[in-house]
Amino acid sequence: MTTFKSRLFSPLTLRDVTLRNRTVVSPMCQYSAHGGLANDWHLVHLGQFAAGGFGLVFTEATAVLPEGRITHGDLGLWSDAHVAPVRRIVEFLHAHGAKSGVQLAHAGRKASMQRPWFGNAALGPDDVARGDHPWPIVGPVAQPHHEGWLVPRALTHEGIRCIVDAFAAAARRAHEAGVDAVEVHGAHGYLAHSFLSPVANTRRDEYGGDLAGRMRFALEIARAVRAAWPAGKPLFFRASTYDGIDGGWSLDDSVALAKELKAIGVDIVDCSAGGFLAARLPFKPGYLVPNAARVRDEAGIATQAVGFITDAAQAEAILESGAADLVAVGREALSDPHWAGRAAVALEGDAGWALWPAQYAWWLERRAALMRQF
Repeated sequence: MTTFKSRLFSPLTLRDVTLRNRTVVSPMCQYSAHGGLANDWHLVHLGQFAAGGFGLVFTEATAVLPEGRITHGDLGLWSDAHVAPVRRIVEFLHAHGAKSGVQLAHAGRKASMQRPWFGNAALGPDDVARGDHPWPIVGPVAQPHHEGWLVPRALTHEGIRCIVDAFAAAARRAHEAGVDAVEVHGAHGYLAHSFLSPVANTRRDEYGGDLAGRMRFALEIARAVRAAWPAGKPLFFRASTYDGIDGGWSLDDSVALAKELKAIGVDIVDCSAGGFLAARLPFKPGYLVPNAARVRDEAGIATQAVGFITDAAQAEAILESGAADLVAVGREALSDPHWAGRAAVALEGDAGWALWPAQYAWWLERRAALMRQF
């Protein structure tokens, strides 16, 4: 067995699960499911990343309730019928050396949307003509995500309890499917994030008001999932570390949330940002890495860095600096499903070919040797 020397390609053990390396494929919606069921597209889409050398591969946002989907094409785990198609994908990932992750989600007031190639806004008459009918949506208050979007129904305490229970039930189904890690989606303007942000949550009861009140719903979800999820398997929480809007959720708030998540038993905070259309984010390579570093340092919890991470040297530097424990790529993986394998060769030289499938490495390693002659 080849021993890698880089930090990026060193293994990481989270509870009883050991990742072969620290590269992660971020959840990326494909909007290609029917009735929430995974199909051949999802198998090929996610399976290519295992063959490409990644350590952990996450599904897209996977709805815990049908009304929690972003679009009609989202994956789901709201019924037992969804388990077997996910298990099929998990088995392929495992066969090719990767661990599997499922991101559990409820879209809240960003639900009932168009598939992005149809406009990426609230469902309208053209969508209805295609057979995509809108459904009632929920949020912390009866305030739409954006002007012209559907107006949500403010969640009652009973409604909140039902959603918390649905997250727990979906986690149990993920375990039944053989999944290695689950992530609670608490970012990007979706339901849990909309409760966290003072921009979206103006409730006057115990689920609103001060920071503790606004964190209550997200923490109840995390606590319920941790209780339903096996003790030996890691739990991630994806956070928008700041809103990018005046008066919105801040990095200070994220540190406070991370401390509470750690106490519950969350293992990794996945440090993203934004989620509102008015957000102002300073897009540049690695722009969110300092947020992951601060959450890690001040909350004492492991973090996952995201945000315009595009090459091996950049990813290695993030880990060497101590800013994060895992590095996740999304669009870069779409562009090159073998990003991890290429990064291994870039950092490790010929030893990096050991991460590639033998069916590919046999050809490519020899071609690389020939190219060096010229």
